[in-house]
Amino acid sequence: MAARFLLALPAVLLAISPAPAAEPDCCDPAGPFRPGEAYAETLATCETLPHWADRAPNTGNRITLGIEGTLTGVHTDGVMAYLLMCEPAQVQVMCITYSANDLKPGDVVVFGGGYGRLDAHHVALDPCLASIR
Repeated sequence: MAARFLLALPAVLLAISPAPAAEPDCCDPAGPFRPGEAYAETLATCETLPHWADRAPNTGNRITLGIEGTLTGVHTDGVMAYLLMCEPAQVQVMCITYSANDLKPGDVVVFGGGYGRLDAHHVALDPCLASIR
């Protein structure tokens, strides 16, 4: 009887353990950031990105940024594609992906990817998905 109790004890303790709390710094429900690989319903734009980038969740975990705008550049090195959005005077976004998929400057697209702030004027989304709007 005591052996059965000891074998069942870990399951009982797991069942009564509190669930891990959601990370408090992620994410404003009205904003373009989501934890992990989730996508926000509200997308940033080149005009709103400076506001949101200054308020990015402070977390060591992956967060995803969703942004909509016009492609300003498409570069490839034969292995990776680097898609640019927003003008250099704004906060410029680089989407790092595997293929440009025939996208060209002037196309209106949506980027979604792992957010990284490089400096005051540059954001990288890696990995990133891009699609025509």
